[in-house]
Amino acid sequence: MSALRRGAQTGDPTNTGKGGQSIWSQLNPSSDAYSSVPYFFPERHPSRKHERRGTLSMACRRLRPEDEDSLVAGSQFFVTLSDDIEYLDDKHAPFGRIVEGDEKDGTLDKMNAAFVDKDMRPLQDIRIQQVVVLDDPFDDPKGLHIPSRTPSPTPEQMAAIGLDATAALNEDENRPAEEVEEERRRKDREAAALTLEMVGDLPFAEIRPPENILFVCKLNPVTRSEDLELIFSRFGQILSCEVIKDKKTGDSLQYAFIEFDQRKSAEQAYFKMQNVLVDDRRIWVDFSQSLEFKQNPRKSAES
Repeated sequence: MSALRRGAQTGDPTNTGKGGQSIWSQLNPSSDAYSSVPYFFPERHPSRKHERRGTLSMACRRLRPEDEDSLVAGSQFFVTLSDDIEYLDDKHAPFGRIVEGDEKDGTLDKMNAAFVDKDMRPLQDIRIQQVVVLDDPFDDPKGLHIPSRTPSPTPEQMAAIGLDATAALNEDENRPAEEVEEERRRKDREAAALTLEMVGDLPFAEIRPPENILFVCKLNPVTRSEDLELIFSRFGQILSCEVIKDKKTGDSLQYAFIEFDQRKSAEQAYFKMQNVLVDDRRIWVDFSQSLEFKQNPRKSAES
C-alpha cells in the first residue's frame, strides 16, 4: 500500500503513488488491443458510489481538468477505509467491494490503526500477499505475456521496505517451510470459513471442515472425474472424485471435489499437485472449506 488516507492505495509497481500503467499498454505493439498511452477510460456508473467502507475503486485523474468525462486510470486502485466519502465519486471509478476483512478487528481496522509518515505512507509495509483468481470471464487480450512469477523488487523498492516488515520477512525465512505453509493454510481456512458462514454454507465459522477433501479448480472443460481420480490416486485411496457440472447443460464448471480416505493422502496431494498441468491447464488445489459436500455435493457446488 503506497498511501493511507481515507483509502488504502496500491497497484503501483514503482511504489511511489505516481506510477503504474494499464495492461493494454503492456501488450505487443502488433496486437489489435495495444494502446500507446499508459492509461484507459474506466467504466463508470452513477449507481456506484463511495458510500461504504471496503469499496474498491480505480484511482483516476482527469486528462482535462474541466471535463468530468476525461477520467483515466492506469493500474492503481484503493480500498476505502471509512463510510460516506461521496466527494470521491466524481474523481475515481468504483468497481466492487471486499467481502472479507470488514469485520471488527479485521483487516480494514488494522489498516486504519497503522502508523504513517508525513506523506501518509505506512511506516510498516502493508502488502497484498496472495491473490487467487477462481474465475475470469474475460478473454486475455491478444499479445498478452503472463510472467511466470512476481518480478523481483528493485533496489529502490527494497530500500523503501519498513523495518518491521523486513523483520517479519526474515522471521518467515528462519522458520521451517512446512510451518510457514501450515500458518498460511490456517489463515486461508479462517478467511474462507468466514465467507462460507456469510453465504450459509457453514453454520458457524469456528466449525472445522473435513481435512481429507480437496477442492480443485481451474480445470480444463474436457477433464473428467475419472481422469482426476486416476491422476490423484497415486497419493492414496480415493473415496469419491467428482467434477461439478452445470445441472442444466451438463457442462463442466471446471472445478471438483476429491475425498481421500486419509488426511495424510490429501496433504500429500495438496503439496504435490498445486499448479500442475492437467490437460494443458495449471490447476489450483486447496482443502475444501465446505461442510455440505459430504452430505450434498450439488448444494456445495451451487454455494
